Amino acid sequence: MHGLDETRIPRHVAIVMDGNGRWAKRRGLRRTEGHAAGEEALFDTVEGALEIGLRWMTVYAFSTENWRRPLDEVRFLMQFNERLLLRRRDDLHERGVRVRFIGRRGGRVPGRLRRQITDAEELTARNRRMTLTFAFNYGGRAELVDSVRAIARAARAGELDPEKVDERVIARHLYAPDMPDPDLLVRTSGEYRISNFLLWEVAYSELHFTDVLWPDFRREHLFEAIRDYQNRDRRFGGVDEQ
Repeated sequence: MHGLDETRIPRHVAIVMDGNGRWAKRRGLRRTEGHAAGEEALFDTVEGALEIGLRWMTVYAFSTENWRRPLDEVRFLMQFNERLLLRRRDDLHERGVRVRFIGRRGGRVPGRLRRQITDAEELTARNRRMTLTFAFNYGGRAELVDSVRAIARAARAGELDPEKVDERVIARHLYAPDMPDPDLLVRTSGEYRISNFLLWEVAYSELHFTDVLWPDFRREHLFEAIRDYQNRDRRFGGVDEQ
């Protein structure tokens, strides 16, 4: 925590957890072993977030594009996420963490995993120390499509005047309308893109890129990203008059 200004901790940090496959390949392991190694990285980062009082953290767990990966890898990720919920949800609950998921719940997501997601959300629903959101079967464009469809249905039913659709109306129809926009977006593994993650929400987020592969990421890397964030001047399109 050295050098962190504890009065300027961001409210919400979003993380693209990238590099599991490359981490495994460098060690002569299967890609799935890289995903498994990423669990320790995630929960050490969560512990660090709790340590500094971070209130919201959102992680990119499985994208709508990840279905294109090899079938055995997709099957492993479905089973791994189910086991992760079973192993960790009570621990997170005891720490006061509210667990939530954003993304499309239907389609190819196994029914058993959907039930585990619902159980974890219901168990932790009253917790407020931190909200840990998993973007699962999630895509930023898919979220906007689903938002527009919901608005169109409301307009067709006479519940909404199309002429009154503005940014606030769109935001109210996103997957988690109460979630504050991320102050900081972190991406690991040396890639410099946001990969269809929270497209609407990161419009004014600060971006931090690190070469660290996700399985090697720990709380000190989160603190480093936040120190970087604290050294920036956020003007949101305005001008600093000083």
